[in-house]
Amino acid sequence: MATFFLVIIYLAFISLGLPDSLLGVSWSMMQPEFGAPLETAGLLFMTIAGGTIISSFVSGAVLKRFGTGIVTFFSCFMTAGALLGFHFAPSLFWLFIFAIPLGLGAGAVDAGLNNFVAAHYKAHHMSWLHCFWGVGATLGPVIMAQFISGQHSWRSGYLAIAGLQFALVIILFLTLPLWKKLEGNSNSMAANESETNNNALNGADDKNRKPIQIRGVKLVLLSFLFYCGAEAAMGLWGSSFLVNVKDLSVEKAAKWVSVFYAGITIGRLITGFITLKIGNRTLIRMGQLLALIGAALLFLPLPSTFSLVGFIMVGLGLAPIFPCMLHETPKRFGQEHSQTIMGYQMAVAYTGSTFLPPLLGFIAAHSTIGIFPFVVAGFVAIMLLGSEKLNAILNRNDLIREKNKNSNVI
Repeated sequence: MATFFLVIIYLAFISLGLPDSLLGVSWSMMQPEFGAPLETAGLLFMTIAGGTIISSFVSGAVLKRFGTGIVTFFSCFMTAGALLGFHFAPSLFWLFIFAIPLGLGAGAVDAGLNNFVAAHYKAHHMSWLHCFWGVGATLGPVIMAQFISGQHSWRSGYLAIAGLQFALVIILFLTLPLWKKLEGNSNSMAANESETNNNALNGADDKNRKPIQIRGVKLVLLSFLFYCGAEAAMGLWGSSFLVNVKDLSVEKAAKWVSVFYAGITIGRLITGFITLKIGNRTLIRMGQLLALIGAALLFLPLPSTFSLVGFIMVGLGLAPIFPCMLHETPKRFGQEHSQTIMGYQMAVAYTGSTFLPPLLGFIAAHSTIGIFPFVVAGFVAIMLLGSEKLNAILNRNDLIREKNKNSNVI
């Protein structure tokens, strides 16, 4: 049954990625149809992101009340309905209306499934799941392009994606009774590991604390904020940096940015195998250092070819960080608090990807896009420092726990 659920969760992650890149691909056709200014796409994106951030923050309480299966079912139903709404939208106003459930549904699914996998499955599945999200994000534009390039419109593309989402909704509905059975399986290896190696950072009284008050949670949130800021900044401003600073053509710059995303996707596929031999903490540290070196290659006065190497290194370096940090959540803070903290992490992650890249763009507009690699390196450095400080706290608590255990034995 656990393997059967893995297939469903993998499908859910593909469907989670499908809508993420649709707006950018279809906006060039949507804009003239609705008579909207170019920047309206940014406002729609912010509306979707706002819904995702809100639902991620409250997902802990909602998931605890209703369970992962029911929340995932209703959330996927919301996103499917929202995509169908985009297909029928008669005006720009309705696009904004349907953008709200699209964001709300995505945030709850993301937080719920990430915690479910962290609690019930090994680390390699988390890396592969986020690799499959990349598959969905890649397939979305491919599917939309098939309709845009033919005799159909962007509306047909949204209808096709909505149909795929509704197919997943039907599967989730049929498997609802099985979700509770698996969630209640107290013999899960990951759950046992979490309770045995509980690294709750404030001692035995953690159960009486609010999750945000647990020592180390704010450091984790800081890491998620700047991880997503670095990843999104690379995708949004990498091409502009290559064109304006490295004097590359627009076509070549676009290809080099795609190599960055390929590095993340392929890196997560490879990371899944590496986690069988190397722990999450080590992989997170190695990834941060590799990304930092890659960012350094971008601002050093080297030939432009080194920039391609830098983009690849940053992509490969970022690849293991996000899924490994997510998988560590129950081990770091305990099974009881993991769902709520997972929601916080996803909300802060979306906040970083939504607001930090535009902030970089604002600063660059008033100075130079040449600051891009320095800012990315700064984001990675802050993430590394926060992560290492958290590791120091974890290691110190492990030593104290081991010392107390030995003294009790004596």
